[in-house]
Amino acid sequence: MRLMLQLIARLLVVVGLCLAAATAWATFDAYRSVDRATTASAQRVSQALEGLYWRELLLRGSRTQEHLIPVPEWRTIETMKLISPGVCVQFEPRAPFEKPLCGQSKGLGKAPPAWFATMVQTLLGNHDAVVQPVSSRATTAGTVVAVADPDAAIWLAWQHILDNIDVAFLMAVAIGLLASLAIAHTMAPARSIVSALQRMAHGQYRAQLPKFQSIELAMIGGAVTDLGERLAQATEQRAALTQRLIEIRDDERRTLARELHDEFGQNLTAIMAFANTIETASAADEDRKGIAQDARMISASTLRIMASLRDTLKRLRHPPAEELGFEASLINLVESWRSQNAMRPQVQLDMQGDLTGVRGQVATTAYRVTQECLTNALRHSDAREISVRIERRGGEDDALLICVEDDGGGDVANVARSTGFGLTGMRERIAAVGGSLSIARATRGLSVAATIPLAA
Repeated sequence: MRLMLQLIARLLVVVGLCLAAATAWATFDAYRSVDRATTASAQRVSQALEGLYWRELLLRGSRTQEHLIPVPEWRTIETMKLISPGVCVQFEPRAPFEKPLCGQSKGLGKAPPAWFATMVQTLLGNHDAVVQPVSSRATTAGTVVAVADPDAAIWLAWQHILDNIDVAFLMAVAIGLLASLAIAHTMAPARSIVSALQRMAHGQYRAQLPKFQSIELAMIGGAVTDLGERLAQATEQRAALTQRLIEIRDDERRTLARELHDEFGQNLTAIMAFANTIETASAADEDRKGIAQDARMISASTLRIMASLRDTLKRLRHPPAEELGFEASLINLVESWRSQNAMRPQVQLDMQGDLTGVRGQVATTAYRVTQECLTNALRHSDAREISVRIERRGGEDDALLICVEDDGGGDVANVARSTGFGLTGMRERIAAVGGSLSIARATRGLSVAATIPLAA
């Protein structure tokens, strides 16, 4: 999952947990507010009854405590107004058949669901009764007992949640939306960094990044830019070194070819002349027929050595691309493979575009790459057909495309991880001229594609 989506998902989880915690706290506070309302109701009623008690005491002019607070006088509408909704108050000692006086509990709102009532009752428990004396100076004046109605308490808690859940939910949505936008805006520069890293993976090392406002992202962007610059310098140095090594190797091959041609060629020619002389001189003498036979064997061996030497000189000399031209050298290469491997795969050559202007190091590299691809296809696969396509792409991105495809199967991953000298040499040659090499899966085999910029 993308990092931005992970952050938004975690933010939504946190917002949901906060909303749930706020709902739970609102439920607890609303439920416990009934206890506070019960205590306040008991205090208000006791204060009212205390005044009634002293008034009755003064009017009667007697200190007898029996029935100083008549029932009809304390159970009034004014007393009921002092009682909070959902709370019932009882005066002790109570008169016979006297019922508690309860506050107005109607109009509390929509009835709560059964699961809410069960959960609140189970988790928060019942409400305790509050006992408040009518007078602290006259202990025999009686007491006021206030008890909360459990159903009314649950109704009040549910109504409190309904009154606040809408605002809390809207705040949670607003926080989640604004925070998501902030996260998306903050993480937007990461796309630029990822794009730069992807371009670096494809060889475009000098990737310029914009200046980021965040210090951390600015440090990452600076590190990526510095890394790209160093990779570009290292690649240029490696390409220059590879080019120099190829030049030195070609010079050594030319020198070796010249030495072999001059020294070995001259000596082998002398050996052939001596062998022919010995064979001619010994052919007329019956006693020297064995010597003549040995001379003929020496001549045959010398001819084989000279043929092998010619093949070696061909490989050591400049590739035909420098002598015949790039297009003619490719035709000659394919025809040579066809003649040498008549029973092996068919090699198809397809050349597109103007190839007459391809020469120099680019032509040499393209020829060697094509030659190595054909060699690998013939040696390491059971291909029946090999397709060689050479295309010149014109325009601003003038480049030479080389694609060699076979139908011999093979594993792309294993070939890409190969450290053989052939594949390594191709990579070095192509990197030296600023090109790229790719190995991919073809329809029935492998496809090796190289791109060489002609500007090189």
